[in-house]
Amino acid sequence: MNQLIAPYGGTLVNLIDPAGSDALKREALGLPSLDLDWRQQCELEMLMSGAYSPLAGFMTRTQCVQVATEMKLDDGTFWPLPVTLGSRQKIAAELKPGDRVALRDGEGFMLAVLTVSDAWQDGDSWHLGGRVEGTSLPPHADFASLRATPAELRTLLVRRGWRRVIAWQAHHPMHRAQFEFCLKSAIENEANLLLHPQVGGDITDAPGYFGLVRSFLAIRERFPAATTQLSLLPAPPREASARALLLRAIVARNYGCGLLIAGGEHQAGGSCRRGEDLTPPHADLPIAELVGKIGVQLIAYPRMVYVEDRAEHLPESAAPTNARLLTLSGEEFRRRMRAGLKIPDWYSFPEVLSELHRQSPPRERQGFTVFFTGLSGSGKSTLARALTARLMEMGGRCVSLLDGDIVRRHLSSELGFSKAHRDINVRRIGFVAAEITKNRGIAICAPIAPYRLTRRDVRAMIEAVGGFIEIHVATPIETCESRDRKGLYAKARAGLIPEFTGVSDPYEVPENPELAIDTTHLGIDEAVQQILLKLEHEGYLR
Repeated sequence: MNQLIAPYGGTLVNLIDPAGSDALKREALGLPSLDLDWRQQCELEMLMSGAYSPLAGFMTRTQCVQVATEMKLDDGTFWPLPVTLGSRQKIAAELKPGDRVALRDGEGFMLAVLTVSDAWQDGDSWHLGGRVEGTSLPPHADFASLRATPAELRTLLVRRGWRRVIAWQAHHPMHRAQFEFCLKSAIENEANLLLHPQVGGDITDAPGYFGLVRSFLAIRERFPAATTQLSLLPAPPREASARALLLRAIVARNYGCGLLIAGGEHQAGGSCRRGEDLTPPHADLPIAELVGKIGVQLIAYPRMVYVEDRAEHLPESAAPTNARLLTLSGEEFRRRMRAGLKIPDWYSFPEVLSELHRQSPPRERQGFTVFFTGLSGSGKSTLARALTARLMEMGGRCVSLLDGDIVRRHLSSELGFSKAHRDINVRRIGFVAAEITKNRGIAICAPIAPYRLTRRDVRAMIEAVGGFIEIHVATPIETCESRDRKGLYAKARAGLIPEFTGVSDPYEVPENPELAIDTTHLGIDEAVQQILLKLEHEGYLR
């Protein structure tokens, strides 16, 4: 082979025409706009840059059905997954075929114009298909020197004299087993190696990729510089599946790679997560046959073990008989990382672990939120203030109290007490708590938060960046009413206060709180001690 593998479909698509960008930007001033979240921006970037060649736009409903059932495009080209633009914005529901709409990032930066060919509803989202005319790729302030479009990377690889390239499209950090397998695969296939970690994310919403990239910057120094290239892949996250793997193979080809290592990462979900998933009876599709249509060679990552006698990682099937074999599951690795326990030297490199500890420190150094919920008068605010005081006594951590009344005064003063407004207030509290937690602080929240769905959403928001401990202050309503210093329950029962939680509006009891406390016969000090013991048990306090 004396040249790089050709792009999928023969030609690398580029949907950005510099000569027409100014005219598109002027036109967009009079067009309706859709603001894209970071996942949508990732999909658009992959489309405009040519990573999804030969696609030139988002698919219509008919095309999506054809891809889902027959796995082919209109011209018969094999294609495994639909690529559409979904949106819940009101403007999406008003668009019709022939309309043109400006696609912008969250700050209004102009990215592209979509000529709508089809618009259809699926659940509570609208999907749009049509031709895309790009003006600019989404701007990235982070790791700019490591970002390259398929065309830019191909030019670089050709300049370096590379012809046969193997891709490692990483979703997770690389440890010793993956390092040794990638190096060995490149040598055995007489190929150069592209380390292509997936960095779909956002600095405010999904910043976890920063640690991933730093871990690859660290491990890159262990690879031969002359035969290894590190570049970032701006692909949106997808659950591991045979179809997603086939799309990854197309992307690899468009970036100039004729070989792709599949499997080898600790992914919790999905049906195609390991090398063995590529072959019957594990695979739900004839992957070998289908990948042949793409023209990329898949290299299945086997189950690797550490052979202590030989001080190297080998496929389990190739391990010597009666040798001492060591393994560490992904779940056990994550448990040790959370607890700050030692990771065996044979498992990973110290510089990689150092970066991972910086990104996700042990629990005693992580931020966390203690979220009290319960009826008015249950003791939430009193417990929250007492817990805050105790944590501040201990020192060493920044602690913020987000009491419901205080937040309403300073953050939600324009809101009333309707169900919708109470929901907004709790979500605002959750957002602030998530920011505190993300920055390694402790947030103590004490709203009533009567609705399960809202609490569930707040939990998801905060658990994405740190710890979340829900405490149900389960004091019965009879006790709460007997403590009613402001006479609120009496007014509510007299019909003077509408939508009062526990009287004229329901309180939905938490399903699985980390702790439930009834303050009817429990002193404040005793209750706070229970909470501190729980935090200690969960590893957040030492």
